[in-house]
Amino acid sequence: MKVLTLNPGSSSLKVALLDGDTVAWAWEDDRWDGRAAPDAAFATRPDAVAVRFVHGGDRAHPAVLDDAVLAELAALAPLAPLHQPQALRIAAAVLRRMPDTPVVACFDTAFHAGLPTRARLCAIPRALAEAHGIRRYGFHGLSIAYAVRRAAELLGRPVEEIGVVVAHLGSGTSVTAVEGGASVDTSMGFSPLDGLPGRTRSGALDPAAVFHLLRAGMAPDDLERVLREESGLAGLSGTDGDLRSLLASPHPHAAEAIEVYLHRVRREVAAVRASLTRFDALVLTGGVAEHNPALCADAVAGLEFLGSAPVLAFRAREDVELARQARLAAGERSLR
Repeated sequence: MKVLTLNPGSSSLKVALLDGDTVAWAWEDDRWDGRAAPDAAFATRPDAVAVRFVHGGDRAHPAVLDDAVLAELAALAPLAPLHQPQALRIAAAVLRRMPDTPVVACFDTAFHAGLPTRARLCAIPRALAEAHGIRRYGFHGLSIAYAVRRAAELLGRPVEEIGVVVAHLGSGTSVTAVEGGASVDTSMGFSPLDGLPGRTRSGALDPAAVFHLLRAGMAPDDLERVLREESGLAGLSGTDGDLRSLLASPHPHAAEAIEVYLHRVRREVAAVRASLTRFDALVLTGGVAEHNPALCADAVAGLEFLGSAPVLAFRAREDVELARQARLAAGERSLR
């Protein structure tokens, strides 16, 4: 089954046609403005289409899209405002252009749907949390799912028999503990704004700092924009937040931003390691792992106390995971 995979980010779009795990055609725009995929993508005549959605709510599995599922996913847009609207827009365009082809939504949150209670709950009144869906969801699940399977292959053991820490290091960064193929702890919580600082996102921030800025006169929408689009490595350094820009900059603020980033990665790796009963590998994936091996070495320096587990580094293959999940979901639909 040939699957066309669509991976929309907040400002990028990656498109690939996969025949098995082989990329037969690919297209990428790292300055995507939210428009539909190029006409060439629709000319590939796939058997199914997979669209990455950052947020799937409580869904634990991919879903074949229809109007009801789209409406449900649209209601989650406030929880991932940089990503969910882009995915909804491109999914709707595909449904219009390819009405006879199954279009499957694949969710980053789904990998974390079974988070243990201790890692899922937020310490606010239960009635308030339940009324507003406030819990720790976790993200980057498609990247993590591929990384865990690939790590198991390299270790020569079944996924169900390994415990690994996966650090997805990209424009957004997260660290996840995975045991028996399941997420047991992760650094991102209610939204992708949580956890480590990203390219433009603040990462975890004391809520009192938010209250302080609001009382100082910042409008809520302005503050949200600053924390999502002007903070993180960009805010710390005064650059665009891309690690390549930071590494090339002579300004001391750029060096400080890198130190903050590395410190937080090390701290989160050590923190989620505590949730594993066994530790077979530290897995680094994402753009940083693919393009900055020296920075990866710096990120793991000082973590020897965690044990003698190997460090594995490889590129994120969300396209492979998208295609895999689409085949499963489209195949199930064809049997009904």
